[in-house]
Amino acid sequence: MAERHYLNAPHRVTSGQVREALDRLEGLIVDGLKHGFFDYSIACEVANGGKRQLVIRAGKSHKFTIPENEVPR
Repeated sequence: MAERHYLNAPHRVTSGQVREALDRLEGLIVDGLKHGFFDYSIACEVANGGKRQLVIRAGKSHKFTIPENEVPR
């Protein structure tokens, strides 16, 4: 059995757009593993007011606008 390694995540995000994006990404990866193949891309850019525009492309685009105050520091 493979040994499991867990990272300590002191900046664990529990709510907001970042959490929604991470949950979506996790779901896409799990679905891809079930199907046996996948090809995803992730892009982010800074928009007006310090917001982050995050796009996950996985067959279709999943877009998230992350307010500056939700960006983990």
